[in-house]
Amino acid sequence: MKKLGMGLVGPGFIAAHHIDAVRRLGDVEIIGIAGSSLDSAKQRARDLGVARAYANYQALLADPAVHVVHNTTPNHLHKEISLAALRAGKHVISDKPLASSVQESRELFDAARNAGVANVVTFNYRGHALVQQARAMVAKGKLGAPVLVHGCYLQDWLTDERTYTWRLDPKLGGASSALGDIGSHWCDLAEHVTGARITAVLADLHTAVPVRQAPATSAKAFANQTKSTQRRKVAITSEDLASVLLRFDNGARGSLLVGQVLPGHKNDLRLEINGRLASLAWRQEQPNELWIGHHAQANTLLSRDPALLDTSARPYAHLPAGHPEAWADAFRNLIADAYTWIRKGGKPDGKPSALPSFADGYRNSLVIDAMLRSNAAGGVWQNVEAPRETTSSKKGKRG
Repeated sequence: MKKLGMGLVGPGFIAAHHIDAVRRLGDVEIIGIAGSSLDSAKQRARDLGVARAYANYQALLADPAVHVVHNTTPNHLHKEISLAALRAGKHVISDKPLASSVQESRELFDAARNAGVANVVTFNYRGHALVQQARAMVAKGKLGAPVLVHGCYLQDWLTDERTYTWRLDPKLGGASSALGDIGSHWCDLAEHVTGARITAVLADLHTAVPVRQAPATSAKAFANQTKSTQRRKVAITSEDLASVLLRFDNGARGSLLVGQVLPGHKNDLRLEINGRLASLAWRQEQPNELWIGHHAQANTLLSRDPALLDTSARPYAHLPAGHPEAWADAFRNLIADAYTWIRKGGKPDGKPSALPSFADGYRNSLVIDAMLRSNAAGGVWQNVEAPRETTSSKKGKRG
């Protein structure tokens, strides 16, 4: 079996986790890293134990040893780099969001479909075994007809006004901050687990910290910036809080709370689904437990035990009961699914069912865009637009 070569563009915070996940697969060669300069790429390559560094992403794409490109750059660079990789015939694994706007996401979706290669967006919470267990239970009718889908994604890393990141700059991170960054994860998870689609939203967005004291020299995400002495005032226009009402195409209602300025909440993603027969709830910070609620019998707590899981969820659990698996393991599961698809040539019928593609990334952009439109209209219901094809794909179909 041919050994695949992987190259990574954008050696920031998440890059180390992409490298780690690929190394755990054992059958993929990490070829090299491209950064904003050759010096920065060399430094990051040394830090991560990668042999080769490229001065720019064009040099990486030109290397025939690279078959798969991992795009971990800031949002505003997603389209440019992923599009170039697709045109070079490379398989692409992109961090979420797929791009900075609906228009860019649609263009990437269309280009990926025309390229006929594997195209993946890292909605990595799908990789948890109990998320797949919840999905299987819903699909098999264990909950009955879903009536309510609700939850939150709460963090506190932007609480201090002295913390600043490129994600808060609309030119770099896009029009949305909290929703685009973490709300996108929740929306994808809710749709994936329920098998339903969000059709309409009513959103209220707020900026709790309207002015930040940004460091004069750094805007790296998650960096400890509170000790920096030289600062500049930056007016913030994107949201750090959001509350959203939801309607699903199966008749269910829902609600979502998102925030990144909430002390004590580190990475608090929660999803609960209430059906006519039963309920279930999963929390990312306790990923090895799935709560199952009943009306006329005792509630239960299902621990991640491969022997007790649905056959569709079992491949995502690698350790025996009592041996916790968490964030990095779920990320590895998603990357494993991606390379399974890549080894099958990236054809549509070869994609693992749990794996999020550019189609999912495009759809997610439409959901977040509807939330932005709802808030801009003064907090009124907005329909989520149906995916539209670009002119190039329509021409391709006619030909």
